[in-house]
Amino acid sequence: MRILITGAHGQLGSALQSALSQHQLILKDLPAFDLSSPRCESEIVDVAPDVIIHAGAYTDVDGAEREPDRAKAVNVTGTEQVAKAAARTGARLIYMSTDYVFDGAKRTPYEETDSPHPLNQYGLTKRQGEQAVLSSGAKALVVRTAWLYGMQGKNFVKSIMRAAQEQPVLNVVDDQRGCPTYAGDLADALASLLDLDVEGVLHVTNRGDCTWHEFAQAIVQEMGLTVPVLPITTAQAGRLAKRPAYSVLSHNRLAALGQVLPDWRQALSRFVRLQRAPLATSS
Repeated sequence: MRILITGAHGQLGSALQSALSQHQLILKDLPAFDLSSPRCESEIVDVAPDVIIHAGAYTDVDGAEREPDRAKAVNVTGTEQVAKAAARTGARLIYMSTDYVFDGAKRTPYEETDSPHPLNQYGLTKRQGEQAVLSSGAKALVVRTAWLYGMQGKNFVKSIMRAAQEQPVLNVVDDQRGCPTYAGDLADALASLLDLDVEGVLHVTNRGDCTWHEFAQAIVQEMGLTVPVLPITTAQAGRLAKRPAYSVLSHNRLAALGQVLPDWRQALSRFVRLQRAPLATSS
């Protein structure tokens, strides 16, 4: 298949290149490909893909509060163009979305049928992107994931690994709960979904859930370190954007499709080993 990937050099896009290596890949990312450009739709139509995996996005949660117009231009207007291109070419569209479309008021895992109510500009723009995709007429699947980390770029796991080697004590939020997800496992799941005729909305994360504090503790443990990880509140963290206190996603629909991702602790263990391997080799 001819598969076009937006955000091709990001955390998920890079993992998708490996998971989909047997296909003909069309890689789109900044600076040559800009989702906020009016040429976005025509650039996709011109290459006539069979499948579009729309992983490109404005993902700076706090940054979206400071520059909402930029976030909207990429996550809403850009996504509208991608969806129109999919509808025009007949390409299957997989759109990557987020747990942050929910407000965290529940205390049981969010189902695909639960009504979104985003708390911040990032979540709002991703929800509007979902609506654009689902109303476009394209054969579309919205995949919501959460707390993503991968080999490329910046992420929570890399930040904690670095801080654990540089700081005597770590302070991490303990009143937000979600599902850490390794980009490699997510990419493998998306590759498997290409063989299934599934549309609508689907939640895909590693199994299990934790708080950011519990996540950080696990990272430090996987590194074999004993740096104290102290719990703090969201208010103490002082972040600009509101975050949902609970954004655990249900896997019921995913399981019904015969897809099961590894537990988040198993995924984290593999990732930490991969991250530390170059260090061991060079020492």
